[in-house]
Amino acid sequence: MPVPKPAAKKPAAKAKDASKEPAPAKEAPAEEAPAAPSSEAPPEDQSPTAEEPTGIFLKKPETVSVEAGKDVVITAKVNGKELPGKPVIKWFKGKWLELGSKSGARFSFKETHDAQSNPPKAPGSHPETGPGTPSPHHAGVTFGKGCQAPCPPPHAPGDGLPPGTTGEEGVMVGTRGDTRGQAKGCLEAQPTRCGSCPEPEPPGSREVVEEKKKKKKDDDDLGLPPRSGAAWGKKRERDAPDGITDRGMPRPKKAKVEVKKSAAFTKKLDPAYQVDKGNKIKLVVEISDPDLPLKWYKNGQEIKPSSKYVFENVGKKRILTINKCTLADDAAYEVAVKDEKCFTELFVKEPPVLIITPLEDQQVFVGDRVEMMVEVSEEGAQLMWMKDDVEMTREDSYKARYRFKKDGKKHLLIFTEVTQEDRGRYKVMTNGGQCEAELIVEEKQLEVLQDIADLTVKAADQAVFKCEVSDEKVTGKWYKNGVEVRPSKRITISHTGRIHKLVIDDVRPEDEGDYTFVPDGFALTLSAKLNFLEIKIDYVPKQEPPKIHLDCSGKMSENIIVVVAGNKLRLDVAITGEPPPTVTWLKEDQVFSDTEGRVHLEQRPDNSSFVIEGAERADEARYTIKVTNPVGEDTASIFIKVVDVPDPPEAVRITSVGEDWAILVWEPPKYDGGQAVTGYLIERKKKGSQRWMKLNFEVFTETTYESTKMIEGVLYEMRVFAVNAIGVSQPSVNSKPFMPIAPTSEPLHLMVEDVTDTTTTLKWRPPDRIGAGGIDGYIVEYCLEGSEDWVAANTEPVERCGFTVKGLPTGARIFFRVVGVNIAGRSEPATLVQPVTIREIVQQPKIRLPRHLRQTYIRRVGEPINLVIPFQGKPRPQVTWTKDGAPLDTSRVNIRTSDFDTVFFVRQAARTDSGEYKLSVQIENMEDTAIIRIRVVGKAGPAENVMVGGGDQRGWSRPRKATGTPIQKPPILATAQPLPSPGPSLSWPFPSPSPSWPLPSPSLSRPRPSPPFLPHPSPLPNPPASPQEWFTVYEHSRPTKCTVADLIIGNEYYFRVYSENICGLSDSPGVSKNTAKILKTGITLKPLEFQEHDFRSAPKFLTPLLDRVVVAGYTAALYCAVRGYPKPKVVWMKNKMEIHEDPKFIMTNQQGILTLSIRRPSPFDGGTYSCRAVNELGEALAECKLEVREHGPQAAPTLTLHQGLRRHEPSPAGSLGACHKPSRLGGIWTEAAVPLCID
Repeated sequence: MPVPKPAAKKPAAKAKDASKEPAPAKEAPAEEAPAAPSSEAPPEDQSPTAEEPTGIFLKKPETVSVEAGKDVVITAKVNGKELPGKPVIKWFKGKWLELGSKSGARFSFKETHDAQSNPPKAPGSHPETGPGTPSPHHAGVTFGKGCQAPCPPPHAPGDGLPPGTTGEEGVMVGTRGDTRGQAKGCLEAQPTRCGSCPEPEPPGSREVVEEKKKKKKDDDDLGLPPRSGAAWGKKRERDAPDGITDRGMPRPKKAKVEVKKSAAFTKKLDPAYQVDKGNKIKLVVEISDPDLPLKWYKNGQEIKPSSKYVFENVGKKRILTINKCTLADDAAYEVAVKDEKCFTELFVKEPPVLIITPLEDQQVFVGDRVEMMVEVSEEGAQLMWMKDDVEMTREDSYKARYRFKKDGKKHLLIFTEVTQEDRGRYKVMTNGGQCEAELIVEEKQLEVLQDIADLTVKAADQAVFKCEVSDEKVTGKWYKNGVEVRPSKRITISHTGRIHKLVIDDVRPEDEGDYTFVPDGFALTLSAKLNFLEIKIDYVPKQEPPKIHLDCSGKMSENIIVVVAGNKLRLDVAITGEPPPTVTWLKEDQVFSDTEGRVHLEQRPDNSSFVIEGAERADEARYTIKVTNPVGEDTASIFIKVVDVPDPPEAVRITSVGEDWAILVWEPPKYDGGQAVTGYLIERKKKGSQRWMKLNFEVFTETTYESTKMIEGVLYEMRVFAVNAIGVSQPSVNSKPFMPIAPTSEPLHLMVEDVTDTTTTLKWRPPDRIGAGGIDGYIVEYCLEGSEDWVAANTEPVERCGFTVKGLPTGARIFFRVVGVNIAGRSEPATLVQPVTIREIVQQPKIRLPRHLRQTYIRRVGEPINLVIPFQGKPRPQVTWTKDGAPLDTSRVNIRTSDFDTVFFVRQAARTDSGEYKLSVQIENMEDTAIIRIRVVGKAGPAENVMVGGGDQRGWSRPRKATGTPIQKPPILATAQPLPSPGPSLSWPFPSPSPSWPLPSPSLSRPRPSPPFLPHPSPLPNPPASPQEWFTVYEHSRPTKCTVADLIIGNEYYFRVYSENICGLSDSPGVSKNTAKILKTGITLKPLEFQEHDFRSAPKFLTPLLDRVVVAGYTAALYCAVRGYPKPKVVWMKNKMEIHEDPKFIMTNQQGILTLSIRRPSPFDGGTYSCRAVNELGEALAECKLEVREHGPQAAPTLTLHQGLRRHEPSPAGSLGACHKPSRLGGIWTEAAVPLCID
């Protein structure tokens, strides 16, 4: 692939040599202008192209392709004389990625000056120099804003950078070519001066320059830093005494650089991201305050949420997800939080362009239109056309007369009129593959389909010369005896399609001669002779015998007329006789008298015409004309021979193929068309294609042809044409598709797997090299020891890598070999080194019991049992199964035994299938046995006789239900159910019964302690009907008794017990028949008589609704607190209209705390909101105003408890919650309910 070469450095060398001579320009007056530029041709690297560069660029960066791992150089030139100062050059990749920050091992930048294109500057053209003063520039590359990289020192005029340089050449060198995408080189030139670079020094002499170079070299050898650039200038200023620099200026004070820490971002975006086309990518930024508003921008335009751009908030992280990235998403992105921003760049990588339909070989003639088409996987993909490994560009298409065309995924290379120069090998390359094809251009060969025939005409008749050629566009000229024939009143020349005619009316004796047709542009002539038949009228008597006048009368060999099939034959036979004779025509022995039709007769007084319109093979016969009158008779015979193109060749087949060749064989045609077959034409094409390519242009005389230069692994078809003197036959039937490919390598690791008295089993591995054609199978052959005759054991190839050879003689020693077979033929054989003795080897029986069957095999009831137990032994052993010494029940157990294993199968296991099974494998008097123990288990029954004993002890008996496995952890689950104790209620309100512990005893006057058992309800099946719930107190208790401690005094409890084994819990528990009532010793509860307090009250808002101002797009909530008994019905309204089932609003009621949540409010949601609470005792109303603003900070609601808040308890059943705050009234501490406050 062509790679642009770096710019030549010869001009710089010339400038260096020129610096050795004294510069007379310094002494010349300022008024002298430089000489006019010469009219010589421009330098070779500045030669004009089809597209001249515009602006200040003399040469723009060009698109290049480079192989991965190679270096690439991109060059650009800038016209410096158009700029007021030294240009600053920047390189970019893609659209925004500046490569200055990438400078190092991967990218390097270089600038040179062109001395030859440097005319002297006009006076006062440079601000730092006077008239005639050289203006040296130093090369520098800026990165971002300002000069962040040190610039090289200024050069003297003799240092290879001449004064007043006007041509700036920027070179970027990239190492290890990046194949992840095409890098667009963008060069930006700015006519600015680097502010951090030192002022240019006045030019010195040659010695000063050499001394500086030597000094620099010594510093490099010592490892000293370079004494040039901004760094060295700053060092000299720092070391200068008294704060005076070598420039004569006071040394500036060094400013402290403080790194400003971002107040809004804790983690910014990465500098750049890359994603494959069609995939999605996430841009993540982390902010310091989750309430700060954040916006995303793409190329300065704000991004709105959509199905393509998805915004996510995860804590302090803000995520932008871009789905199904396209090339349009390749842009610069920024995220803004208040006044702070962070930037990044997204590069979208195009997927590899794959070739769907490759190029096809074509064979055309000069002047034909040719279209070479390739179809790729992506629309608008970039690809490269190459001819003979040279790139084809649009700039060269005007000279070479070709053009490129794109049609969706199809790319076409079109030649309007192809020439010999266009033949060659064409290649298409993409970043995902390549394909190539050959274009063969041949000179046109004109074929004569119908030659001119000699004519014999009489005076005043019409003579027609007619010929037909293969090309309709071919013109020509007619000649008579070497003189061109011009059209006249009697002579007409016509050209219709492929037929050329010369018609002569009213033939005269002077028209007799040789006529020739010469096609234009071809070395070919067609000639025929015009014979003038002169009729002499003599006096004859009235009686004259009939006479037939034929030119071919006489010898038999001269009475043959040859006509080409499809042509017209008109045979005019002159007849004389007086009186006029009677004419009779015979075909063979049959009289022919038709006057109409394709074959007919035409009778005239002086002649008889036999006409055939479009001769056919059936017209070939001997025709006889017989004339009679009273004076006598005459006869003449004519044999009409119809010649045609031959029939197609037969039995076209491929006999053998190779890596890139194939042998084609065919049979000659049965009918040669009446002319000898002179040879054959062969064509081939790829299977599935419609374009045939000729393999020979000269006729091939043999019936065996070797076709070469084919692609391995591609299917081809071939056909054959027969050729004789008349023309080319129809094509033969296509050969069967074949693939040029070499045979496989020999099979690997051939070995003997088994031997019996009459068979041998072999196995092997596939060949190491199979090829694109695959492998059809294997042929196994054997040979007796001492013989050389190999016998095929299988007539058809076997596909698997194993075969059993049968019918072998017992005791014989036999060699075996295996060959691979495919379409290319047989591979090299893989042969056993030693012969095999055909005799069965007795092998002792052995049961290979699996590891998991060496211990008790446990299955659950209803599950299938499927045991596969392998064994070995030869000859085939006898296998016997027994259970507990008795035969198996075949109605439940299925046994299947093969040569190497036995299968024990039960579809659904039952408890009766448990037991000890014995497997016996026996060969004659040798036997091997194995014991398999199977246990089928089910769920355990419930515990029995669950009793509650004294001292809070209870016990039970083991279940009676047989399960097949012991209860390993009885009981696994013990639960208790409290019963409320009867008695009067206390005078203060109790909380509602909790599902985690029982109701408190009425005798208690202090808060309840923690519950003594697990605080979660037990998910037990079929609990007894009771107003209370069951709670788990023990799990996995192995003994049949347990002690339940920490029960609440005054409660009465039931207990139940579940059993468990490996199948799980029992279906039903064992419930205690008696209860346990927990009593306190020595204390008797005397319930007090009191009147129940009436807790009913009308609804009352403890905390009203507050006016709020929220930000649009952020969820807002309105809070208030209400109490009342019975529980009031709450209705929310907006602008006096009730809010119904609207998914935008969420209404909750938690212990009297009412909340109305508004999802992502908009300005339309602002207004007056009210909450109405209604019960049978009255109603209450609370209102507030909600204002929704477009922008502004959002204040999160906070929950504030009043000082002194002690606890939050639920109200009595049906009432709403409130906070209890202690207060002192009259020296007595009481508890007053106060509302929760929402700020």
